Amino acid sequence: MKAANFHLPSYLARIGFEGEPSPDFDTLKRLMRRQLFSVPFENLDVQAGRVPSLAPEAICAKIVERRRGGYCYEVNGIFAMALEAVGIPYQFVAARPMTYAIRRPKTHVAIIASVDGTEWLCDLGFGSYGIREPVNLRWLDREIGQDYDTFRLTTVSDRDYLLQSLVDGAWKNLYEFNRCPQELLDFEPANWLNATHPDSIFVQGLIVVLQHESGKAMLSGDRFRYVSKGGVEEMIVSAEEVLELLKRKFMLDGNR
Repeated sequence: MKAANFHLPSYLARIGFEGEPSPDFDTLKRLMRRQLFSVPFENLDVQAGRVPSLAPEAICAKIVERRRGGYCYEVNGIFAMALEAVGIPYQFVAARPMTYAIRRPKTHVAIIASVDGTEWLCDLGFGSYGIREPVNLRWLDREIGQDYDTFRLTTVSDRDYLLQSLVDGAWKNLYEFNRCPQELLDFEPANWLNATHPDSIFVQGLIVVLQHESGKAMLSGDRFRYVSKGGVEEMIVSAEEVLELLKRKFMLDGNR
């Protein structure tokens, strides 16, 4: 995925990546973690009544130039641009979110990257439940510890994978996917659905998530939470406090 305005050094500066990137696993892992720790998952555009653009140039301008975040199509889109610039092969895949009470269509986009013949699931856009570094597609039915979180990848058919997270001692289904390659353009209908349908969680309220080395900050409507290995801090905030939190905790300017 390419954009005429994508400039790798500018992207690396945006996410605070140090050193020279190479088409290897160390770079893949560090790129993913640095972006997660600097580019928030957020739906400010949807809350303002706008459908986020999936045009590569628009994604790059929003995240790199205007220092915003975005939801799955945007944050995984900019990550794909970086992988292409570095020389790491990848493909988009469609995933079916499993965190809802009813069965949903495959509205989520994730990435499978290839390094030295090994395929890695990369995803920077699943909000507070998301993985924090690449997951090897060969690591089936084992506990995968990432910082303070634990994940598991299993299969549900001869072609479909299921990603799970260990929550309160039980496995929670996150999403299922397969290796069928997609283009970001294929997600235009899903993007419109997520940005306009009244049942969409992105339409119903503000959602902002920023991962940190020691935890994650989350803003859902008027509830702010910070989750870490040491526990959970939670508070209800006013509209004025939300604007301050966006700047102070998520490095966002709500007017951009």
